[in-house]
Amino acid sequence: MSLDKTYNPHDIESRWYAFWEENDFFRPSGQGEPYCIMIPPPNVTGSLHMGHAFQDTIMDAW
Repeated sequence: MSLDKTYNPHDIESRWYAFWEENDFFRPSGQGEPYCIMIPPPNVTGSLHMGHAFQDTIMDAW
Protein backbone atom coordinates (compact mmCIF):
# COMPACT_ATOMS: atom_id res chain seq x y z
CA MET A 1 0.00 0.00 0.00
CA SER A 2 1.32 3.45 -0.85
CA LEU A 3 0.31 6.82 0.50
CA ASP A 4 -1.04 9.58 -1.68
CA LYS A 5 1.35 12.45 -2.29
CA THR A 6 -1.20 14.94 -0.98
CA TYR A 7 -3.77 14.71 1.79
CA ASN A 8 -7.35 14.74 0.59
CA PRO A 9 -9.53 15.01 3.70
CA HIS A 10 -12.79 14.42 1.81
CA ASP A 11 -11.74 10.94 0.64
CA ILE A 12 -10.67 9.82 4.09
CA GLU A 13 -13.31 11.53 6.19
CA SER A 14 -16.24 10.46 4.01
CA ARG A 15 -15.22 6.79 4.43
CA TRP A 16 -14.90 7.14 8.20
CA TYR A 17 -18.15 9.11 8.51
CA ALA A 18 -20.04 6.38 6.67
CA PHE A 19 -18.49 3.77 8.99
CA TRP A 20 -19.49 5.77 12.09
CA GLU A 21 -23.06 6.16 10.85
CA GLU A 22 -23.39 2.48 9.88
CA ASN A 23 -22.31 1.49 13.39
CA ASP A 24 -24.58 4.03 15.17
CA PHE A 25 -21.64 5.83 16.78
CA PHE A 26 -23.65 9.09 16.73
CA ARG A 27 -26.70 7.55 18.42
CA PRO A 28 -27.00 8.50 22.10
CA SER A 29 -27.09 5.52 24.46
CA GLY A 30 -29.55 7.14 26.87
CA GLN A 31 -27.29 6.19 29.77
CA GLY A 32 -25.33 8.49 32.06
CA GLU A 33 -25.73 12.12 32.95
CA PRO A 34 -26.09 14.66 30.14
CA TYR A 35 -23.15 17.01 29.69
CA CYS A 36 -21.93 19.81 27.47
CA ILE A 37 -18.38 20.72 26.51
CA MET A 38 -18.29 24.52 26.60
CA ILE A 39 -14.70 25.06 25.51
CA PRO A 40 -13.25 22.85 22.78
CA PRO A 41 -9.85 21.20 23.13
CA PRO A 42 -6.76 23.21 22.12
CA ASN A 43 -6.05 23.71 18.45
CA VAL A 44 -3.64 21.41 16.64
CA THR A 45 -0.66 23.74 16.93
CA GLY A 46 -0.97 23.85 20.71
CA SER A 47 -0.20 27.58 20.59
CA LEU A 48 -2.57 29.87 22.42
CA HIS A 49 -3.19 33.37 21.08
CA MET A 50 -5.31 36.40 21.96
CA GLY A 51 -8.32 34.93 20.18
CA HIS A 52 -8.45 32.11 22.72
CA ALA A 53 -8.34 34.53 25.65
CA PHE A 54 -10.99 36.75 24.07
CA GLN A 55 -13.39 33.90 23.29
CA ASP A 56 -12.96 32.19 26.65
CA THR A 57 -13.41 35.47 28.52
CA ILE A 58 -16.73 36.07 26.79
CA MET A 59 -17.93 32.57 27.75
CA ASP A 60 -16.75 33.00 31.36
CA ALA A 61 -18.44 36.40 31.68
CA TRP A 62 -21.72 35.22 30.25
